[in-house]
Amino acid sequence: MGGAPAASAGGRCERPPLLPRVAATQGGGMLGKGVVGGGGGTKAPKPSFVSYVRPEEIHTNEKEVTEKEVTLHLLPGEQLLCEASTVLKCVQEDSCQRGIYGRLVCTDFKIAFLGDDESALDNDETQFKNKVIGENDITLHCVDQIYGVFDEKKKTLFGQLKKYPEKLVIHCKDLRVFHFCLRYTKEEEVKRIVSGIIHHTQAPKLLKRLFLFSYATAARNSPAMDPKKHAVMFDTLQDWCRELERTKGNMKYKAVSVNEGYKVCERLPAYFVVPAALLEEDIVFFQGRGIPIWCWSCHNGCALLKMSALPKEQDDGVLQIQKNFSDRIYKTVHRPPYETAKTEDLSSNFLSLQEIQMAYSKFKQLFLIDNSTEFWDTDIKWFSLLESSSWLDIIRRCLKKAVEIIECLEAQNMNVLLLEDNASDLCCLVSSLVQVMMDPHCRTIFGFQSLVQKEWIMGGHCFLDRCNHLRQSDKEEAPVFLLFLDCVWQLVHQHPPAFEFTETYLTVLSDSLYIPIFSTFFFNSPHQKDTNVGRESQDSQSKPLNLLTVWDWSVQFEPKAQTFFTNPLYVEKPKLEKVQRKGTHFKHQRQLSLPLTQSKSSPKRGFFREETDHLIKNLLGKRISKLINSSEELQDGFREFYDGWHSRPPSYQGLLLPRLEGPEIKVWAQRYLRWIPEAQILGGGGVATMSKLLEMMEEVQRLQEKVEARHHSQEALQAEAASPPRTSGRLSSLFPFALLQRHSSKPVLPTSGWKALGDEDDLAKREDEFVDLGDV
Repeated sequence: MGGAPAASAGGRCERPPLLPRVAATQGGGMLGKGVVGGGGGTKAPKPSFVSYVRPEEIHTNEKEVTEKEVTLHLLPGEQLLCEASTVLKCVQEDSCQRGIYGRLVCTDFKIAFLGDDESALDNDETQFKNKVIGENDITLHCVDQIYGVFDEKKKTLFGQLKKYPEKLVIHCKDLRVFHFCLRYTKEEEVKRIVSGIIHHTQAPKLLKRLFLFSYATAARNSPAMDPKKHAVMFDTLQDWCRELERTKGNMKYKAVSVNEGYKVCERLPAYFVVPAALLEEDIVFFQGRGIPIWCWSCHNGCALLKMSALPKEQDDGVLQIQKNFSDRIYKTVHRPPYETAKTEDLSSNFLSLQEIQMAYSKFKQLFLIDNSTEFWDTDIKWFSLLESSSWLDIIRRCLKKAVEIIECLEAQNMNVLLLEDNASDLCCLVSSLVQVMMDPHCRTIFGFQSLVQKEWIMGGHCFLDRCNHLRQSDKEEAPVFLLFLDCVWQLVHQHPPAFEFTETYLTVLSDSLYIPIFSTFFFNSPHQKDTNVGRESQDSQSKPLNLLTVWDWSVQFEPKAQTFFTNPLYVEKPKLEKVQRKGTHFKHQRQLSLPLTQSKSSPKRGFFREETDHLIKNLLGKRISKLINSSEELQDGFREFYDGWHSRPPSYQGLLLPRLEGPEIKVWAQRYLRWIPEAQILGGGGVATMSKLLEMMEEVQRLQEKVEARHHSQEALQAEAASPPRTSGRLSSLFPFALLQRHSSKPVLPTSGWKALGDEDDLAKREDEFVDLGDV
């Protein structure tokens, strides 16, 4: 801003500058709501009247109004830790100083910005409002990185600071980016809020110090909800027996209670399923390791099993004992009535957790955009950056591995045994994908939630470590569950009628990983959960904590918002109608998949539309052909099975296979692009198509009701007919999340980026720079 004094050595202004207080006569009546305009990237219209006052005067004059309009809503057990006033939440635009004044607070649950125009947000557009987390709320577990801006330079903040920044930038794990200008905040408040945020988001924590326990303790006497209304929890022997009956696996497998009270192994659940011929002493011998544990049974009697590897030993005597034990187990499961088993060692010839974490770390940087210029700059290298992250290729490899296993179960009538060190990471991922593809029950909301409970929660996936909730070690962090959700999204995108749930459901589920009022994703094992909530406590006087499960969506959303989770086009039963084999492709601004080859490039218009049509030929070169087919070719048997399924009309209540070719694996736009205004199409995209379909379905339903209710009067029918139809014109392609954006920014062709590239001949020589070719 013009007239700002020089910053001190600590990067802070000694005295806040005079700001123009605008009392505009045309469209400028936002000052009473705390909106302040400044030197943004575009020229603001000249105000009719300017009065120069200091920011603290604005804050003082509106203090009474602010206190009435803005209140900090605390959950049970939540405590305020520190706060700062006169904080400017900046709009994410180029060199922008515009934004909203308000308070920045930090509690033991979240960071919250209380803007002076909060009342303006209470309108019909916030129909998808989260009741726990507001638009300007960040749970402490959702904070990814914190940066400080010192003299226009952004630096990572951690530990104790010697000087404090004039601007705070917070990158979130749900890919939101917040900019808070502290230039006009009192220095003592800046020190408290910055130090408090850094400490409570980055310092290592103890499990019992998580807000999860504070919330559960405060709500101990609240009525307990019944989690079994939303999913099978698999915490009783009866749950496992019913699952065996549902899948027709009870003839060859049995549910056991040998680990009740976690007497045998703390990794395993209290109850699980093993081959019926397996002896109880074999389960106990190596504390649950080295034994096949049942996951799911196919309709032909074959089963999917998993096994954790035996401990690695150097002693020859112990190695011989392990060999004899393994031989005995394999003989047990290979003889009739069990089919021949194929072993898939996921620890040695598949992905590693380090690969997954490294790929996602690169991938997410494409969407943590600070401003519009940064967005357009990354667009020029969109393909090369997307390829170099390897995230889409990892998704493809996971889907391919699942299809390979399905081919063994379905076509070769073989049992498949998944082997992994602890059988709690890639085993959970692959076995869950197989079940989603083969079992239509797992494609319903109730079935999918039960699947996550069975394979991930009871399967001992280390959510606490993989999500790094305690901030104790980055070495164990890896987004395995997020990778699973991304793989499921690919299936939902390719076969929408096969799923009862929508991509919005998957997006909200991924966000719930970081909300510490639900116990679902905050423990490493059922044993750890039961131990810490008092269920195994020897003190009979202590009442176990009442922990919430994430599956009770009413805690976060009103019933109207929950309707976004259900797919209105879901096909419950097979229908005898001709189905178009080619999948429906929705238009996005930015191409969300890598191109296949030069000859198969999309003829549709690209991200810059007609401005780039004349450059496409120059940009397609030999490097494009390397983007997809870098991995091994499909084997003959697998290719025959894969091509055979895709040559037939799909049965949405039967086996479901994904398309694995490069362009078919896309970026999950709703999750990754929802906070970027430039990536949205107002009134367009798949949402516009879906909205029109919903309007048609609602109209058909209304007509059916009219036919059935013949006793309705003619006047009532005319009144209904006169009602105006709904319109989807205001919806964004990334609805329902995009409407949470309070500002809109029209995409403008960035001339500065193109000037730096030189002419077309020079541009064609740059093999690693690509321009979007349009949607596939």
